[in-house]
Amino acid sequence: MKNDIAVIMSVYKNDKLEHLQEAIESLHLVDIFVYCDGKVPNDIKEYLDTLFEHQQIAYLSKSDTNQGLAYALNTLIQQALLQGYRYIARMDSDDISTNERFKLQYEFLQQHPNIDIVGGYIEEFSNDFEYNKIVQYPLTHDKMFEFFKKRVPLAHVSVMYRDSYFQKAGLYPTTSLTNEDTLMWMEGFKNGCLFANIPKVLVKVRIGRDFFGRRGGIQKAWSDFRDRFMVIRVLGYNYTSYIYAVLVFLVNISPKWIKKILYKNLR
Repeated sequence: MKNDIAVIMSVYKNDKLEHLQEAIESLHLVDIFVYCDGKVPNDIKEYLDTLFEHQQIAYLSKSDTNQGLAYALNTLIQQALLQGYRYIARMDSDDISTNERFKLQYEFLQQHPNIDIVGGYIEEFSNDFEYNKIVQYPLTHDKMFEFFKKRVPLAHVSVMYRDSYFQKAGLYPTTSLTNEDTLMWMEGFKNGCLFANIPKVLVKVRIGRDFFGRRGGIQKAWSDFRDRFMVIRVLGYNYTSYIYAVLVFLVNISPKWIKKILYKNLR
């Protein structure tokens, strides 16, 4: 029997089977929608095919070429909406949802029919080195909008959308190199969506050895800088937001060891 909640997940060539298995096994009382974004390892392909064959995955789509995360998520969202799902939740293919995540988010949206999207705290962990950190976010719409002057107010991997979000704001913008979530929140705030977070850890986020290195590079830093300027301009934030964006850009092009210290201590 179809659930009210569809969880959308994109899988690509660098994913590991054991991490994907942990991610999928953490999903309870939901229907799972998976998009293979380009060719994936054979063990992952066989695993997903088996799950789909045994109806443990509700929807499985594959592309021979990598289309990017925004395209993959939009494909899954459109399919879930077409099938009449009221709630659509995000999940990365190497993270772990807590046992109470979907129950908490479903009940919150049921109790707050004006809210279009709800996220929560995340707990970052690593199998590669000693690291553990709980990342918290503001809870109310107004505080989240204020927070968005400087940083994203939601953990993308933790969110659950009500179908009304897409009716108001549309699908993920595909114009950004890496910040489809940032632009998605911008469209939501611009178009009257109401935001919230739950003060609970909802997702355990896996941090790889290359995590801090991947957060750098001039191309990504410039993409982040450009997208942040767009958010500031579209949502009408003040000049101090531009100053902060410049400082973040300088951090993003700094050596990895500096980014690692700042990321651990200032988030």
